[in-house]
Amino acid sequence: MKLPYRILLVYNEPEAIYENYSGKANFQSNNYNSEDEQTHHIDLIVDILKENFLYVDKLPVGKNLSDEIIEIKKTNPNLIFNLVESIKGKAYLEGAMAGLYEVLNINYTGNKPDTLYNCLNKKIAKDILISHGIETPKSILIDKNDKIIKKNFDNLFYPVIAKLNEEDASIGLSEHSICYNSTQLFERVNFLFENYKQNIIVEEYIDGRELNVAILGEEALPISEIDFSKLDDKYPKIVTYEAKWIIETDYYKNTIPICPAKLSPDVEKKTKEIALKSFKALNCRDYARVDIRLTKDNVPIVIEVNPNPDISPTAGFARAASAAGLSYSDMIFKISQLALNRGNI
Repeated sequence: MKLPYRILLVYNEPEAIYENYSGKANFQSNNYNSEDEQTHHIDLIVDILKENFLYVDKLPVGKNLSDEIIEIKKTNPNLIFNLVESIKGKAYLEGAMAGLYEVLNINYTGNKPDTLYNCLNKKIAKDILISHGIETPKSILIDKNDKIIKKNFDNLFYPVIAKLNEEDASIGLSEHSICYNSTQLFERVNFLFENYKQNIIVEEYIDGRELNVAILGEEALPISEIDFSKLDDKYPKIVTYEAKWIIETDYYKNTIPICPAKLSPDVEKKTKEIALKSFKALNCRDYARVDIRLTKDNVPIVIEVNPNPDISPTAGFARAASAAGLSYSDMIFKISQLALNRGNI
């Protein structure tokens, strides 16, 4: 029997930025970006929701927010299934949409505005994690308005990785992101400033196994590992934008997820504990993914916390749910249940 709730799935129109093979940043909407990949699975999720709920509809947002707010109010849903990752390519507006649901007093799936904003800003997220005693790579933040000179990097231990401070989905990460000296780092930081106009965070690179811990509700699902063993040695062992989204590349073909990861019971236990601690430190709810690197001594170091991660059928979160015995339909319904159990805002 279907539950008598009105569900509105809200998602954003795709737009993305990525670095092409020549080392230049492309600003475009096309089939090679994270958000466009997500929209391919919207109808599947709608069909799953229709199996469980009496009234289900969907709404793309980002073209005319005033009209879209009117449409949300007209639909008057009991629950918004929130799949908005950005508005017009601006990732920081993900939190604004969650804030809009709060203003409209409509319950919604996933994480609250403060969590979305804090996790998007890598420096803020790291400071919160450190304040809770959670180890994360040492880093410096470089403001886009500062004049950059090589002396800025004198206190860093190489190799390091340079990232955009306020982006997700690996935007801005490429084979050039790992730097082994100040000259390489100076060039990379200036490239990112010139093409993305954002602050840069530079972290000491943890050369070790990369693990992902999906958390559903307050349960850590089976841990995934990214297997870099088939990736050519000329490439650094990181998950670049190409590795996630551009099918014909070496990175995509040779960064293989393994779930469950082959870990000793002790390392598995420590990794899940630190992931759950990170989840709580950043005030996450419903679902998130914690990215971790193991040191050579098997110490888990938190790289990032990702609230509202990709939940498409081919994504790592769904893979971890499957390893835990949940079908894709079960996972989608579970996310809906977690939100509905909160009741009204």
